[in-house]
Amino acid sequence: MDRPGEKLKRARERLDLTFREVEDASQQIARRRGSDEFAIGLSRLADIENKQTVPSIFRLYSLCAIYRLEFDEVLSWYGVPRDMLSSDSAQIELRVTHQVGTAAEARVTLPQPADIKIDLNETTFLSHMLRRWGKMPLGILNGLDTRRFRYAFIGTEDWSMHPLLPPGSFLAIDQGRRKIAADGWTSEFERPIYFLEHRGGYLCGWCAISGEKLIVQSHPSSDNPMAIFEYPREIDVIGQVVGAAMPIDARRRRRARNGADPSAFPDQ
Repeated sequence: MDRPGEKLKRARERLDLTFREVEDASQQIARRRGSDEFAIGLSRLADIENKQTVPSIFRLYSLCAIYRLEFDEVLSWYGVPRDMLSSDSAQIELRVTHQVGTAAEARVTLPQPADIKIDLNETTFLSHMLRRWGKMPLGILNGLDTRRFRYAFIGTEDWSMHPLLPPGSFLAIDQGRRKIAADGWTSEFERPIYFLEHRGGYLCGWCAISGEKLIVQSHPSSDNPMAIFEYPREIDVIGQVVGAAMPIDARRRRRARNGADPSAFPDQ
């Protein structure tokens, strides 16, 4: 397989650019960006092409701009799988509740074999797929609708909405539902749950508006006190939680958190 430097060399030669012309073009970019980091000297360009020296992210940016190359594609030449960033991120458990990327970046690539079709309306045996992919929410298997929804994980130490939303739950958040509902439900299962951002991070919970105050209420079983914010100065409503994929080991994790031996309490 061609090495990255050789691919960059061919890209330069296809455009009939000399080393000097690439250097001059990179200096133009450096002046526009206000940083010499974007400039590529003659000797550095030679090392990148011939000695397989890895360029800095700034110089790589300049080369992509000059050669009209896709930045993500060139990253892949160097073994950086930009398209797998969200997928790798999803494998790292965090204690606090957090969003999954941004609306434009919340995408996950999964190695789904062409001969396997998944219909979440039907019961499907997924064990062999989970072994291949690791722990991934089922909703991801049919793709993420990033145009309509934002996505988030409940932190592994966030028990605020347990048992409705156990720690580790994967959430779909409808950005079109940001207005706090005052009524319209008959039980806790029907009451809207909102995902919110404030200066200290993210919250998930039931909400109420009182004057210029927004009150965030956790599930009673969590023992978390309600939180009160100046609204909208101190907190922003990202949207309403409209879907969730939940882990099945939350009870064991809570027993372990409370100091008990999880194996002594078989799940039912």
